[in-house]
Amino acid sequence: MTHSIYQQATYQVSAYHLFQLPPDQGIEVAFAGRSNVGKSSAINAITNNKGLARISKTPGRTQMINFFQLNLTCHLVDLPGYGYAKVPQEMKNQWKKNISSYLEQRQALRGIVLLMDIRHLLQPFDYQMLEWCRDCDLSVYILLTKSDKLKRGPGLDALRKATQLAREIIPTAELQLFSAQTKAGVKEAQVHLDSWFGFS
Repeated sequence: MTHSIYQQATYQVSAYHLFQLPPDQGIEVAFAGRSNVGKSSAINAITNNKGLARISKTPGRTQMINFFQLNLTCHLVDLPGYGYAKVPQEMKNQWKKNISSYLEQRQALRGIVLLMDIRHLLQPFDYQMLEWCRDCDLSVYILLTKSDKLKRGPGLDALRKATQLAREIIPTAELQLFSAQTKAGVKEAQVHLDSWFGFS
């Protein structure tokens, strides 16, 4: 499978409320992470489209659930960044409610790509996401972003530590190093997404 399918990704819709989501059909893979972990950059690297997901120097700009269409039945979903943004607590509570309800109710959701800054492993939001995914019986694939910020040895140490902590909650969790800057891990991430979407 060539990964040109990801380069075909186009923006479809943004939803602040769950009733605004597209029909619950086909296959979706959702990206989640704290604000400032490089979630938009990761989506853009995987799709080889720098302008697909909005990147801002102000963390927390992803305030809605954003859908990107790969083909008629497959979508990438960008969930709101959480935990850093300077927005009212009421809005943060709404994000949290939307994310938890989306994970619990969405039938098309095949798995979660959880992004963590390799320098700040398993923050409270990350644990909450893992527990939600465990409770909803969702597969989890963790990208340790900004891996270019660490040398190889410390990077592998961080990978081992994060793997141990994540698998205490979800024994089947898979993790890898990732850098949108250097494109390290992009092909591996595409291969993993292939398995969820059923591309071969």
